[in-house]
Amino acid sequence: MNKRILGWYFFDWASQPYHTVMLTCVFGPFFAALASTYFMGSGLSEQAADARAQSMWSFTLTAAGLTVGLSAPFLGALADATGHRKVWIGVFSAFCAVGAASLWQTSPDGSNLTFALTMFAVGFVAVEFAQIFVNAQLPGLGADQDVGQLSGSGFSFGYLGGLVALVIALGLLVEQASGQTILGVPPAIGELNADTFEGTRAVGPFVAVWFLLFMVPYFLWFRDDQNAPKHKSFGVAISHLGQTVLGLSARPSLASFLFGSMLYRDALNGLYAFGGTYAALALNWSVPQVGVFGIIAVISAALFTFLGGRLDRRYGPKPVIVLSILVLIAICFLIVALPAMPTPLFMVCGALIGGFGGTAQAASRTLMARHATQGAETEAFGLYGLAGRATSFLAPFLIGVVTALTGNVQNGVLPLILLFLLGLVLLGWTKPEGDRDDQWSE
Repeated sequence: MNKRILGWYFFDWASQPYHTVMLTCVFGPFFAALASTYFMGSGLSEQAADARAQSMWSFTLTAAGLTVGLSAPFLGALADATGHRKVWIGVFSAFCAVGAASLWQTSPDGSNLTFALTMFAVGFVAVEFAQIFVNAQLPGLGADQDVGQLSGSGFSFGYLGGLVALVIALGLLVEQASGQTILGVPPAIGELNADTFEGTRAVGPFVAVWFLLFMVPYFLWFRDDQNAPKHKSFGVAISHLGQTVLGLSARPSLASFLFGSMLYRDALNGLYAFGGTYAALALNWSVPQVGVFGIIAVISAALFTFLGGRLDRRYGPKPVIVLSILVLIAICFLIVALPAMPTPLFMVCGALIGGFGGTAQAASRTLMARHATQGAETEAFGLYGLAGRATSFLAPFLIGVVTALTGNVQNGVLPLILLFLLGLVLLGWTKPEGDRDDQWSE
């Protein structure tokens, strides 16, 4: 394999554990359980404590998402002006590592919840910023017909990295109620105190070290295309960005894709962000149980995105996205229809969410590449990042409102069905081959 492409893949391998281990499977559920216990200790009922814990988590994700969404286009324009995307990726990699490592300081009695959320958000925003610049490098990796396979393979490689990291974290770090990990050994083989959750808290530094270690192949092997056209200045780049936004009315395919993906990606992020906390709060699963659930989902995601990349190459990204959304809608209906869902069936749902969710993300990245104007790829993916985060508050907000109004946790999934459906409708105006103009100009 071309070492430049392999180096690009390693960003996904390095960064995926922040989503798999931190967001969904370990830190998210751990924070929810810790915060709920803390609030119950302050006098709240279990139901009220759970609601407050989930509210803190959702508001943090909302703030982080808005930060990414509002900043991404300008960062993209700056990168397109300079052409030095790797420099920015290095800067944000450092912030990601600092944010993750700081979670070791999370107090086991829940007395510094705000600090923990703030540092989690720092790392989350940083890895999302870095992802924008990495996505913008995709169009230059190969011919148009190969981009879909490259994107799918990159996501698949990343999910494999997330799986390996999650298995290590659960096997050596995260303690169960017994004080041992799922391998039946003390956290970090007796070096960490299970009574103060040192094993679970050590997941933060572990993810930070993982990220820095596996970014080394990326920086060694991947080189920015020095011949790619770039803007003459940041001012010109910003002007071009403004023209792009205003010009969306003349590019209905791009506009429909950006707005459609904004909605269905928001729904998907809602499933990812609240899957683990839902299991911890509503199903009373332990963090290791959620971790096993995550392992199944990540294995499925790695397999499905790899296969999806091949389907993308053969049929194009749009049919792959449509199929994925239809499956995710069916899963949401199933969750609502079966409030007392058996554990094995919920595991299957998790596997399908991971598999088809990852496939939709990879194919969406390909479809965006088909709409990106040459020389303004980072700007385009900045807009893509903005579209993905502009309504990031919507899914958490709607989940909370519907749950509160109906008094039923499962009904909180209903708004996600609506978001998926609206996104699917808007994709009807999106051209499968994109509408980009290969003539780059200032």
